[in-house]
Amino acid sequence: MGKEKNPRRVAENEAMAKVRMLRTSPQKLNLVAAMIRGKKVEKALTDLTFSKRRIAEDVKKCLQSAIANAENNHNLDVDELIVAEAWVGKNLTMKRGRPRARGRYGRITKPFAELTIKVRQVEEQA
Repeated sequence: MGKEKNPRRVAENEAMAKVRMLRTSPQKLNLVAAMIRGKKVEKALTDLTFSKRRIAEDVKKCLQSAIANAENNHNLDVDELIVAEAWVGKNLTMKRGRPRARGRYGRITKPFAELTIKVRQVEEQA
C-alpha cells in the first residue's frame, strides 16, 4: 500500500542544490551567480575559489553540494557537469535603524537572499 513516490523536480540528467538565508543582498549575490552560469563545474569552482567577493565562499559551498547530489543521488558523471542554471531570490529583510539629527530615524535594511544552483550532465563532442 503506502504513498506513491514524489516525481522528480529536475530532469534525469540534472541535480539541484539550494541555500537559504544568505546574509547579502540579492543584487550582490546575482553578480557572483552570473559569473558561474553556463560554465563547467571545475572552472566555476576555480573562479569562486579565487574571487575576491565575500559571498563567493557560500556560493562555492552550494555548488559543491549540487555536485555531490549529482554524484551520490543521481549517479551522474562529475567530469561532464555544467552549471545549467543559477538563480537568486529574495528572502527576509531585517529592519534596523539609527538615530539621526533633529529627532529623526535613519532606516537600515539588512537583506537576506537565497540561491538555487542546477547542474546538468552533457556529453562532450569529440
